[in-house]
Amino acid sequence: MNLARLFRRAAAAVLVALLAGCMQAPIAPTTARGADLVYPPPPEEARFVYERTIYGSADVIAPESGDDLRRLVTGEGQKSEGLSKPYAVAVHRGRVFVSDSAQRYIRVFDFPAGRFYKIGEEEPGRIVKPLGIDVDASGTLYVADITARDVKVFSPEGRFLRAIGGAKWFDRLSSVTVDPRGERLYVVDIGGVGSENHRVRAFDARTGGHLFDIGRRGAGPGEFNLPRDLAIGKDGRLYVVDGGNFRVQVFSRDGQFLRSFGALGKQFGQFARPKEIATDASGNVYVVDSAFGNFQIFSPEGELLLFVGERSERDGPGKYMLPSGIYVDEDGRVYMVDQWFRKVDVFRPVTLAAGQGHLRRAARASAAPVAAPAPAAR
Repeated sequence: MNLARLFRRAAAAVLVALLAGCMQAPIAPTTARGADLVYPPPPEEARFVYERTIYGSADVIAPESGDDLRRLVTGEGQKSEGLSKPYAVAVHRGRVFVSDSAQRYIRVFDFPAGRFYKIGEEEPGRIVKPLGIDVDASGTLYVADITARDVKVFSPEGRFLRAIGGAKWFDRLSSVTVDPRGERLYVVDIGGVGSENHRVRAFDARTGGHLFDIGRRGAGPGEFNLPRDLAIGKDGRLYVVDGGNFRVQVFSRDGQFLRSFGALGKQFGQFARPKEIATDASGNVYVVDSAFGNFQIFSPEGELLLFVGERSERDGPGKYMLPSGIYVDEDGRVYMVDQWFRKVDVFRPVTLAAGQGHLRRAARASAAPVAAPAPAAR
């Protein structure tokens, strides 16, 4: 046998043994580019910190024992099923649901269980083209299917339960919002240029019975021009993104107009292309603006508090080209979807310690849970 080849094999075996003896699973890895990204930046008091980015299945599936060593020696990357055209996001106790309008199903990143799965691929309940999604306090999933023109309801594990609505009820539904108890469902019908049905339709979430409608096409108080999304805030108030009128309108739980805020413009607190909306436990309102490449945070009364993110042609933490969906989970974490960069950025409130709350990756063999994994390589 060639002595040089034999020496190289022996040296490699020694290196592998040394690495195996010294290697430890990383705990709470961070990235230099995002580890210190806080909002607002110094010298202001920080409110949110960038925590992680979800690109695909590798960001949630815990590697099996030996995977790190094998990749180190062979140079191979971790396999991951990435997002194609994500639109909306909803979260329940660390289980992250993302609608994908190109692949036509819901991707589920179950961080506590360390698993990845899909919902809506098969009959019954096959999804045609999902847009807006939401979950109730039990984790039941509601999906606005723009092509089927209905709302499909699934158990947290993906079992189809029922469909609400249908072709006669909607022209072009864009989003769905359910109250925490899973009793009332609000579905936004964006209508379209040739339709007068720019409105919000309310249903009984359990029986599917129609309850009432909010709004009609127009620019006056309580009227809509291409409404996009709805969020339920403090005291059951409804916050509706009125896209074509560049504002957010506020209604009572039963649809009575209360007030509006926002206007067309480039200044803070104004809108250029508002899309989805979310609220937190304090009633603050989060509005995505696709043109600005950020989300703005308002008080329940519509006072601007903070904005997060910036428009960019290059991907990175807090950088967006085509943002769409947003969600605030039980712990106050904010999830922001960008369709162009095919990702979900996660921001943690500074009042929540790293590694706390529901969003933690499952422990790998003989290792502690990883609290904040770095973004997966794309």
